[in-house]
Amino acid sequence: MSTNSQTIAQADPKRWKALALLGFANFIVMMDSAVVQVALPSIKGALGYTEANLQWVMNAFLIMFGGLLLLGGKLSDLFGHRRIFMWGVSILTVSSLLAGLAWNEMSLNIGRAIQGVGSALIAPSALSIVMILFSANKKELGKALAIWGLSGAAGGAIGIVLGGVLTQLLSWRWTLLFYVPVGLIVLLLAPKLLQKGMPKTGRIDYAGAIAVTTALVLIVFGIVNVEHNGWQALSTVVPLGLGIVLFIIFILIQVFRKEPLVQLSIFKTPNLTAGNISLILLSASWFPLVYFLILYVQQVLKFEPFKAAMGMLPAPILMAIFMIVLAERVMNKLGMKITMMIGFIILGIAGLLFSGNTVDGTYWGDVFVPLVLAALGNALAYLPATTAAVAEAKSEDSGLASGLYNTTYQVGSAVGLAIMVSVAAAATASATGGIAVTLNEGYQQAFFWCGMAAFIGAVLALLFVRSPKQ
Repeated sequence: MSTNSQTIAQADPKRWKALALLGFANFIVMMDSAVVQVALPSIKGALGYTEANLQWVMNAFLIMFGGLLLLGGKLSDLFGHRRIFMWGVSILTVSSLLAGLAWNEMSLNIGRAIQGVGSALIAPSALSIVMILFSANKKELGKALAIWGLSGAAGGAIGIVLGGVLTQLLSWRWTLLFYVPVGLIVLLLAPKLLQKGMPKTGRIDYAGAIAVTTALVLIVFGIVNVEHNGWQALSTVVPLGLGIVLFIIFILIQVFRKEPLVQLSIFKTPNLTAGNISLILLSASWFPLVYFLILYVQQVLKFEPFKAAMGMLPAPILMAIFMIVLAERVMNKLGMKITMMIGFIILGIAGLLFSGNTVDGTYWGDVFVPLVLAALGNALAYLPATTAAVAEAKSEDSGLASGLYNTTYQVGSAVGLAIMVSVAAAATASATGGIAVTLNEGYQQAFFWCGMAAFIGAVLALLFVRSPKQ
């Protein structure tokens, strides 16, 4: 954050109204995944997705969002936070119209990917504006960041309910078209509430951003092809190989560029690497678990979209409660390492409980109880993992550390989902019986391996995370 930007924002009389607008923007970005998830079975039936390809509705967004977050932050710093924020909202609005009017798989996937691009511009620019607006008063800044965090949590909770309501009463398309009028309102209010920032000079690592994002797309594409064609097929080996090569090229670009997207020296920060790897494993366990649970309650237990949404609602609400009431107290008492390990173990147990679900399961016995455990485990693991990823970074590296933790969480969600979808699709293909039975076989395997990813996270926490000395 530049000095001139801080000067612009000091004692801005509109800062609380601006915060309301920025919090609302964060709300709609965080809601994007939740609102569409409940609509997935309806999208599958309408556009003819296969069970394996359905994950691209989520991953097209996640890959572009995660892959371009750091670039979005850099663009925001160089071209002005308000300008990039409004670009992001404009892109999100137009792409939501495209996605809502999608006529086949490809058009929806492209629309979702462009939504991810818009969100990758909105998230870092909006947070930067919040930091600048309240930088002169630490007490106000703390309150503003609490409101910011609450807006993101509310997006996840309300998105699930809204997705169920819109899908059941109108159509799955309105889970996407909803963003068009909302985006136009934000664009109308932004110039009135947000002050212009001063552009800065500097170079942008476009090559690094393109390399890492393309690498992610190819790796996920290769993983998805495993179920159809096997590990030795060219359609699997070529994208995986190219993805790995591009990722190595990305690292080399970061080493030799004067102004890279990621200063690799930041990984020398204590706990930062372990924290980011923990976030990858946490998101690779939690996000696919929720994805398959929504499919299970609708396609196996035959819940309607709104009923499914209400059935999933305890997850974000309980996670927020556990995070606020319990996680910090436990971490202060037991330390970062033990708290993270306990969280991963509880999440792993929840995955194993879900893996025992049957076609004759009940909500309260087979869904609600493990869901409460999963929310508790996720909360206990998430807070120390996030703390490990950002807390010990130097002040001049805090923006990069925050961007990295957001990126690794989105990347873990995308790659984890691709792996679990391939596992589930392979199990479904080899199962015999009715549609519900074969789908449930796949979901059981996915839940099991979500649990295994969490247990790996517990081992990682035990071996590599160091609790700071009191």
